[in-house]
Amino acid sequence: MIFFKKYQNLISQVTEKDIFTNELTELYEPMNYILHLGGKRLRPVMVLMACDLFDGNLKDALKPALALEFFHNFSLMHDDIMDKASLRRGKETVHVKYGVNTAILSGDALLVQSYRMFEDLPPDLFKKCVHLFSETAEKLCDGQQYDMNFETQKEVDYEQYLKMITGKTAVLVACALKLGALIANVESQNAENMYEFGKHLGIAFQLRDDYLDLYGNQEVVGKKTGGDIYENKKTILYILAFQNADNQQKKELEYWFGENSGDEEKLRHVTQIFNELSVGEKCMKLVQKHHETALEFLGKISLPKEKKQPLYELADYLLVRES
Repeated sequence: MIFFKKYQNLISQVTEKDIFTNELTELYEPMNYILHLGGKRLRPVMVLMACDLFDGNLKDALKPALALEFFHNFSLMHDDIMDKASLRRGKETVHVKYGVNTAILSGDALLVQSYRMFEDLPPDLFKKCVHLFSETAEKLCDGQQYDMNFETQKEVDYEQYLKMITGKTAVLVACALKLGALIANVESQNAENMYEFGKHLGIAFQLRDDYLDLYGNQEVVGKKTGGDIYENKKTILYILAFQNADNQQKKELEYWFGENSGDEEKLRHVTQIFNELSVGEKCMKLVQKHHETALEFLGKISLPKEKKQPLYELADYLLVRES
């Protein structure tokens, strides 16, 4: 997306070089390492986009945008430890490269640095932004705990799953957009509409991600087809299948999701059940529902539609992406 480049370049000018320099290289080198692994920098870009939308000063938004990037990467460092993941964006995860203890401590230090990015804001704005940021962090922890609980729950309903992905994915998107709006000093209703737009956009994004794990183009998505099935993850595809399955299909799903194997037979049997129950189509209907809800909130923002065009393009980009 061409309009992304303006904001990505601002973020890249800061992150392309080592941000943290200190004689304790054992602590700070891993922080620089994960920030250099790349990615689209979607969350900090959204902070800048939202600020720019309301004619705010991008310089004022740059450090808070970095706060989102630092926080996101802190959470990835700890998630990778919990998931025992060996690769992140095709490279060694921090705990594999530097050790678990170092990854935990460096992650903690990156979290602290994320809060320091708000220190230049005026007192009233500082309070609003840090309150939003802390609330988001709390919800993300809630989402992670739900995800951990699902590993041992035989049945997970849609409402529980929605709470989990809202915490793990959607609130960071919502926070980014509201944060940018707050820094531009917009009225509270517009800021809240930005938050709800981002939340439903994030939900649609994660539901789409679940769909792509099985039904996406493997070469484009960049990961093994059906990885969630091999890892027994109870994503929206599993939940929709279990809700619509007959007793025999439920028994089969329980059996295969109790097997810790990367066997292709497992993928074949589970995919067959998913296809019989049309879970792919059902999932995409939910994606469309949350996408439309997101656009409804975007429509409520009191700005001319043409000025909001970059956010409409962002919503479409996240909906139709393949990776």
